Order: sequence, then C-alpha cells, then structure tokens
Amino acid sequence: MDKRSLSPVAMAGIAAALLLGLLFGAASGLGERLFGAGPDPKTIATSSLESMRAQNRLIAFAARYVSVTSARQGRFGFSAERTLILPGSVRYEVDLAKLQPNDVRWDAASNTLSVRIPDIEIAGPEVDLAAAREYGSYGLVATIVGDEQRLDQANRAAAVADLRKQAGAELPMRLARDAARAAIERSFAMPLQAAGFTDAKVSAKFAAEEGSDDPSYLDASVSYNEAMADARRRRAAEGKQ
Repeated sequence: MDKRSLSPVAMAGIAAALLLGLLFGAASGLGERLFGAGPDPKTIATSSLESMRAQNRLIAFAARYVSVTSARQGRFGFSAERTLILPGSVRYEVDLAKLQPNDVRWDAASNTLSVRIPDIEIAGPEVDLAAAREYGSYGLVATIVGDEQRLDQANRAAAVADLRKQAGAELPMRLARDAARAAIERSFAMPLQAAGFTDAKVSAKFAAEEGSDDPSYLDASVSYNEAMADARRRRAAEGKQ
C-alpha cells in the first residue's frame, strides 16, 4: 500500500477556504470600523461549508495493492491451475456534497466548531492490466473441456474481490479517515483564524467512527518476487493437504 499526498482537489479546497477566510477577514475589519461589530463565526462556518460542498469530492488518500490468486480445476484425474498476480489502485473519498448545515455546529462556550463528516467511500479498484502476471499451465483437462476462459475469469474475479478486501481493511481505512479529518479541519479552521478567531478549534469526526490514532504511513506494497514466493508457498501447502 503506497501513501500518497492529498489530492489536488483537497489542496485546492484548502486554498479556496483560505481565500474565503481572507475575504472574511477584510470584510470583518471594514465592518468593525463602520459599525463596531465583529465577524460572526457561524456565518464564516456556513460559507466554508458551502465552499466545501461545491468541491463535490475530497480524495483524502490513495493506495496500491497487489493480489495473488490461484484458480484450479480438476476432472478425470487431471488438473489445471493458473496463478494471477494483479496490482490495483483505490481512492478513499469523501462526498462533500453530503455535508449538511446540521453537520456543522459552533459552540461559543468552548470556542469550538464541530463538523460531522460523511463516511469514507472506496473508489475502485482500478486494476493495472499492464503489470499483471499469470503463471502456470491450463493442463490437459482445460484443453479437453475448453475451460481456459472460465479459469481466467475465475482468477480475475477472485483477484478483484481480494483487492477490495485489502482496501477495506482496518489500517488503510484508519489512515484514510485521519487524512480526511485533517484536511477538513484545516479547511474550516483557516477562514476562522483569518477572520480573527485565533483561538477557535475545529473538531471533525465521522458519524460512525470508533476512534483512531495518529496515522502511521506505511508502505505495504508487495513485489513480484514476494508475490511469487507467496504463491509457491500456497501451492506447497495445498499439495500437502
């Protein structure tokens, strides 16, 4: 799994929020001079919310996985087996259009803006067919009954299912949530700070999250040599059964 930086969409959102904050800062200064009134944090938060909703989707995290699957068929005492090594990439996204006004709440007593985030959505996997590798032989049984295509289809379906399973594991989901939370907190905090609310805090949480630690970015990609060694171990283990 490869850690990548926040997407251009996320960075553009942060820049847009900062620009919005600067505009509010200038407007608030003018308001104070003309009317003696300061900026309203609720109004700033509402404008930040609309700005983020306009971005549509936030790509908070991206990762690349490698699946190693084997399909086997046997008839009439003969067997055929193929091993597929298939890399694939996924994106972890937040649908910002799902943010609603009641998801953003300002608590004047604690000087805190609370944001409830829609849950992470996994886009993909986008398989890398150019980097895919297949090993093994169809064998006599596949030649006799013409099951070569069925064997390949079973392998590809199993590989895609395995990539999705890896993408939904606890560690990458935690990293994706942490990245999304940090990006959204910055996007709401910068306009408030630019408007003069330097002590304001932003706390973004997922509606159903169970809590998470600070992200530790790891590279868990599997090389082809490692994948082949793993496939050989699997075949050896199956042969002993």
